[in-house]
Amino acid sequence: MSQIIIYTIITLVAIGSAAAIILYFVAQKFKVYEDPRIDEVEESLPAANCGGCGFPGCRNFAETLVKSDSWEDLFCPVGGNETMARAASILGREAIEQAPRVAVVRCNGTPEFRPRVNQYDGSPTCAIAHSLYAGEGGCPHGCLGLADCVVVCAFDAIHMDPKTDLPVVVDDKCTACGACVEACPRDIIELRKKNKKDRKIFVSCINEEKGAPAKKNCSVACIGCSKCFNVCPYEAITMENNKAFIDSDKCKLCRKCVVVCPTNAILEINFPLRKEKIETAEAEASE
Repeated sequence: MSQIIIYTIITLVAIGSAAAIILYFVAQKFKVYEDPRIDEVEESLPAANCGGCGFPGCRNFAETLVKSDSWEDLFCPVGGNETMARAASILGREAIEQAPRVAVVRCNGTPEFRPRVNQYDGSPTCAIAHSLYAGEGGCPHGCLGLADCVVVCAFDAIHMDPKTDLPVVVDDKCTACGACVEACPRDIIELRKKNKKDRKIFVSCINEEKGAPAKKNCSVACIGCSKCFNVCPYEAITMENNKAFIDSDKCKLCRKCVVVCPTNAILEINFPLRKEKIETAEAEASE
C-alpha cells in the first residue's frame, strides 16, 4: 500500500515538472516584449484617464507615445505642454507645443431671450430630449439645459446656472478634455483657444435657421447677416448654413465684429467695458 502511494506521488511530481517545463518554453516562445519606457511615460502623465487625448486611458496613450513616429496629433489636454515635455524628455524627443484650450458654451438662449413655449416632462437627459423635441424655447439648436455636460465632467469644471438654465464653464478648472463636447447632443460646446486673462470673443449661437424664424425663437440668435464677416480684418470669421463662426486661432480679439452684430449674438468675455457702455451705465445711475 505504501509503495502505491510513493509511486503515485512520484508520478504526480513528474507530470507536474513536465507540465511546468512545457509551459515555460511555451511562455518564452509567445512572450510579448513591452518597452520599459511605457511605464516611465505613464508615470509622467496626470493619471486622469479622461479620454481627452483620444485614447481609453493614460496607459494606452503612453504606449502610443512610445510607439509612434510622429506626435503631430498626440496631446494630453489635462497635463498640457508641461506633461508632453516630460514625456518627450523620457523618450529623447521634442514635444510640439499647443495653445491651451477651454470649453465654451455657444448658446445664450436664457429665459430672457428665449421665452418658454412648452414644458418637457420626459427623461431628464439632453440626449433623450434632443431626440424627442426642439426644446422648451422652440429653438431646435439651443441648449436643452438638462446637464449631460455637467454629469460627464470629471473635474467639476462645469455647472448649471439656475437663473439662465445654461451650463457655465469654470475656466480655471477646465482641462479641455472634451468630455462635455462629446456629451452635448446639440454640439453647442466647443474647445476654443484660451487667451490671456481668459478673454473670449465668439458667436454664442449655432442656429441654422434663417433670420425671421431664428429671431422668433431667440432674440439674440445669429441671423446670418454677414456683417461680422465683412468687417473682420483677419479672415477669422466664416459664414455657413446661415450662421457665423469665429476661428479662435485666427481671431486677434479686435472686437470689430461685436460692434456690428445687430442681435448681440457675439459675446466678448472678460474685456474692459467700452467707453459708450461706461457712459450709459453712468447715465442710468444718475437718473
